[in-house]
Amino acid sequence: MHFQLTEQQRELQDSARNFAQKELPELAREMETKDFSVPAEMVRRYGAMGFLGVNLPEQYGGLGLGHFEAILVLEQFAMISNAVAFPVFEALVGPVRTLERFGSEELKARIIPQVAAGEATVAVSMSEPDAGTALTELTTHASDEGDHYRLNGTKRWTSGAGHARYYVTYCRLSDEPAAKGIGALLVDKEMDGVSFGAREELMGFRGIETRDILFDDVKVPKANLVIGAGGFGQLMQAFGLERCGNATQSLGLAQAALDQAIAYTQERKAFGKPIVDFQGVQLKLAEMAMRVEAARLLIYRAVVNSAEQEGGLPSVYESSVAKCYANEIVREVTAQGMQVMGGYGYHKEYGMEQRLRDGFAWGIAGGAIDVQKTNITAAMIGRRFDQRR
Repeated sequence: MHFQLTEQQRELQDSARNFAQKELPELAREMETKDFSVPAEMVRRYGAMGFLGVNLPEQYGGLGLGHFEAILVLEQFAMISNAVAFPVFEALVGPVRTLERFGSEELKARIIPQVAAGEATVAVSMSEPDAGTALTELTTHASDEGDHYRLNGTKRWTSGAGHARYYVTYCRLSDEPAAKGIGALLVDKEMDGVSFGAREELMGFRGIETRDILFDDVKVPKANLVIGAGGFGQLMQAFGLERCGNATQSLGLAQAALDQAIAYTQERKAFGKPIVDFQGVQLKLAEMAMRVEAARLLIYRAVVNSAEQEGGLPSVYESSVAKCYANEIVREVTAQGMQVMGGYGYHKEYGMEQRLRDGFAWGIAGGAIDVQKTNITAAMIGRRFDQRR
């Protein structure tokens, strides 16, 4: 095991850090206050810098590097805010990877270069009003009508809905029950019959639009088929990298909370000396650091080992362990950071309370913490658990 970055990896990480710290803090504050998504011009700048194509194939405009390099970049953006990091998350570890893994050559050549250049964003549309954790119970249906599919249904909790151009939409492509009938189509928001519900008001995630999506007799070309009926298991396999991205968004928040707490405790004085001189504060900082470092190592293990896995994607076990742990510690670390900073930690101007609010979301999104724990146990004993019996 090698714990040092290569020169190329350090340069990429430094480039992402310098850009994020110089260009994004003011934008992140404005997005938090006014609740808007990363502007199109800034997303194009991300693309021009190569940040949206780190691990995408060179033939589609990417850099052709590995998932580890992608995670290094994402963490630097997430340290500023999850909202400014969201286009990077979607491009490097999100549904674009599903397109790249399962889509036709025509579909990949049409969509992925747009993503790498920052000209379009791809979101994933999975959950429904009555199908969240029990995803195989979804009812959105696409009927085969010769040269196209006719799509009908309602999706819920789609992050990026309305802002993203394309949606990898999980739906029923046959009448087979449960997972056997499920596949995925790529839907363009410009297609007739696609509409969006009202913007959801959430505890955090300001700057990341969340809406319902309504499909009313949407004609989706056959060329937009991502994976056919019966491909649910493959879709879930591809989700391993997104789990690692989710964990990295948590890690970025936790690392930023630790950094701010370290700086604050050296500046803030009580009883005539910096509060870092008090043992109680030292213990909190050490506990925060231990959790952050452990989360980082679990994420790194999952993405580095993915090169040896089938399809080059992280295993269910390692990605679930990384996600579950990072989702838990970000809540603890940001709460400790708030406690260390006292009233300033609770004040909106200083950013710590935002990290706490945003951090809670990642343990819900992309498979809740307890779902990850059942994934971990299933992987350890070698079988899935049927919740219907």
